[in-house]
Amino acid sequence: MNVSLRQLRVFQAVARERGFGRAGERVGLTQPAVSRAITELEAQLGLRLFDRTTRDVVPTEAGRRLEAHLGRLLEELELALRDVQDLAREKRGRVRVASSPTLSAALMPACIAASAREAPGVELVLLDRIQQDVLDSVRTGAVDFGVVVDPAAADDLHCETLFCEPFCLVCPPDHALATGGAAVPWTALSDWPLVLLDQASGSRRLIDDALARHAPAARVAQQLGHPTTVLRMVEAGIGVAVLPALALHGTPPGAWAVRALVPQVERDLMLVHRRQRSLSPLAADAWARIRRVAQALPSGASGA
Repeated sequence: MNVSLRQLRVFQAVARERGFGRAGERVGLTQPAVSRAITELEAQLGLRLFDRTTRDVVPTEAGRRLEAHLGRLLEELELALRDVQDLAREKRGRVRVASSPTLSAALMPACIAASAREAPGVELVLLDRIQQDVLDSVRTGAVDFGVVVDPAAADDLHCETLFCEPFCLVCPPDHALATGGAAVPWTALSDWPLVLLDQASGSRRLIDDALARHAPAARVAQQLGHPTTVLRMVEAGIGVAVLPALALHGTPPGAWAVRALVPQVERDLMLVHRRQRSLSPLAADAWARIRRVAQALPSGASGA
């Protein structure tokens, strides 16, 4: 049975007004449109709802029964639709976002501060996790969305690129690779011990691929979970590091030298959520705010 809400509203107006012309004025339709809607509704139901005379329109027994039920049903439907529509105007609530350590440290503080200023009724909750845990949290619905390095094969996720940023060499200021300030070829890394982020990092896959292509003899001396620890190792002279540019955002200069690596290898930073699940209005607003803050980062952090 293909009965529309429009037909039911027209029926209700005709039943109350006892006339097609007055019902049309009530619902904003012409008299022919009202007559057509009633005829279509009667055809769907297979019976007459009104007896028409030259002076009046009177509900039949079926029409009276339908009218008796319809008032309460349409009122409940109206309340339900208004309740759903209120979601678009809701300005209070909680949005849960997961991100990997580099992004949690370099990007998310500015995003949380922007949310506090622009949407004070929204609590933006950050879960600081390794990349795989971020992806798992997104897939299970434990968080609204995540901020990650390109997860590559992730057909079940909707991904939106925030920006691309290059990997760079970090070494002590007096290191041989720091001399002259020129870009350093990846092949030169074969001669020095490397301090890298461990395999839990979303960046490690990309770094390993670049080393396999350009410096297959490179030796990894230490593998660590957080960029700050990597930088402390470099400062102590334990080795040189390959890090994404964002890992250096906001760190004090002078303790190490930073050089571009050639050929340039980049990572894509992305917002991700479940492909078949729409974001709530609050989460969609937070998603857009993070995108805006990320794209406003200094060029050195964003790779622009």
